[in-house]
Amino acid sequence: MNGDKMEQPKILLVDDEERLLSTTKKLFEKIGIEALTAISGNEALRILETREVDVIFLDIKMPGMDGMETLKRIKKNHPLTEVIILTGHATMETAVEGLKLGARDYLIKPVSMKDFLEKAEEAFEKVTRQRRKIRSAAMAEKESDKSENAEMERRL
Repeated sequence: MNGDKMEQPKILLVDDEERLLSTTKKLFEKIGIEALTAISGNEALRILETREVDVIFLDIKMPGMDGMETLKRIKKNHPLTEVIILTGHATMETAVEGLKLGARDYLIKPVSMKDFLEKAEEAFEKVTRQRRKIRSAAMAEKESDKSENAEMERRL
């Protein structure tokens, strides 16, 4: 995740702590990574309606819709988006529940920028691999359709 021309992940930070959002967003952008922020689960879901995001860092304890409910909705509507849970109240129960609901991993607050970057990079690599597989399968299907059509034309 250096500043070269390689594709960089699009990140969404979801947390009710505005200072954490502001500081982390600035640090990501300083190294050339686009970072959007949302102060609630509802706001995050609204952003996802109009923006493509690769990796989401999602706080669990938030007023209104909590992180677990937000996670369920994200994975239902955006299954390829990788979600990493943020919690200041880590219990193995919370972590396991989040992983069962589709989170990729979890981080315990306070989180260092090094940890944010490491998790974002791992998650983005997975997203990129999944998208390549889907494109490859779609291209193979297209080629198969072309050869079937050519074969049918030869028979006619």
